[in-house]
Amino acid sequence: MTSTVAEFQTVAELNELTSVAVIGMGYVGLPTALGLHAGGVAVIGIDLSQNRLEAIRACEVDLIENDQRRLEKAVHQEDFQLTADASRMAEADAILVCVPTGLDEYLMPDLGPLESACAALVAHARPGQTLILTSTSYVGTSGRLLVKPLTAKGFKVGRDIFVASSPERIDPGNVTHTQAETPRVLGGVTPACTAMAQRVLNVLTPRVHLVSSPEAAELTKLYENTFRAVNIALANEFAEISDGFSLDPIEVIDAAASKPYGFMAFHPGPGVGGHCIPCDPHYLLWQLRATQNSAPLVTQAMRAIAERPGQVVDRVLNTLSRNGTGMAGARILVVGVTYKPGVQDVRSSSALDIIDLLAEKGATVGYYDPLAPNVRVTGGSLDSVVEPAGEDWDLALIHTVHPGQDYDWLGQCPIVIDATYRFDPALSAA
Repeated sequence: MTSTVAEFQTVAELNELTSVAVIGMGYVGLPTALGLHAGGVAVIGIDLSQNRLEAIRACEVDLIENDQRRLEKAVHQEDFQLTADASRMAEADAILVCVPTGLDEYLMPDLGPLESACAALVAHARPGQTLILTSTSYVGTSGRLLVKPLTAKGFKVGRDIFVASSPERIDPGNVTHTQAETPRVLGGVTPACTAMAQRVLNVLTPRVHLVSSPEAAELTKLYENTFRAVNIALANEFAEISDGFSLDPIEVIDAAASKPYGFMAFHPGPGVGGHCIPCDPHYLLWQLRATQNSAPLVTQAMRAIAERPGQVVDRVLNTLSRNGTGMAGARILVVGVTYKPGVQDVRSSSALDIIDLLAEKGATVGYYDPLAPNVRVTGGSLDSVVEPAGEDWDLALIHTVHPGQDYDWLGQCPIVIDATYRFDPALSAA
């Protein structure tokens, strides 16, 4: 593949990259736009939400420190533009689709935002552009939503317009594996498409792993997050097994991780959340059902992940029972509700399910999270406790521990359950 693409390097060279449009300025699109701008490319950031655009202009968004500094400079520069006008994408040499791909209430893919973005892209496409789909989706998305409608409009993909898939690999809040240091998987419809897309991605990272097609790139992303989902489900199961033997699961995991080959450490927790692990494997399962195929291991892993919040609530109930009380009327504080440490995002956070389940069983539930002052739960909204005091609660359930926060007050709480299995007050305040 590499040698074939090399034959088309002159195609990329003849098409100078001066501007890129990014469709969707969320947790993926905004860091992508900032990375491109820092690489010397003019950026047109497109988002239909005026509230989101205003938050970006005000620099009131959740970013790692380096990207926050980039944003504070970029918003004052003429070559970093923000707009809700989709027609502006016609001005760009390349366009990256970075819209969210979530699930509906039945765990079916919610393709509305992606389909709308791709339809707008096709409507405004012009010859010479490079179109890259970065949103995670089912195998064949690039072909159905871009290649077919572009061909129907008379474009010759690979000759006068270029289409590729390169699913995002941004980990919000992660300062160790930054976008520039993380390889990107790339598959173009033709070798020329791959070469044209690679010149765009090389602005973000020098490390691009080429695959033979957009479909291979799309399945790669589904495999990555399905791998994580299966192993998290296994880690949670081993936590329950360890508890049955009165053993510390972290001690067991650390011991297994001392093996220098054949093992990768995953850790148990209260559940998963965010944009990837609870979502992406369902795109694969949905597509397999449509073709009457099955993936029993993946299916069971996703079922186990869905059941995890209920297991955490059962642990709370059993703990209260052993202490001579029940759930009804118990004052329970959930500590941390974002889906991972150091971010403000509560999308699909298991904490929200846990709060609902505790309330259903009669508990009086509050939460403390300085990064999420208000959340929506069943029955309305809930505000974070501003200054928690351990003695005000019968039990504290640790869900998410944010770095740099003081949790010493937990020492005054009668019962503390660590659903992360790794809480260390000294480290959390570091």
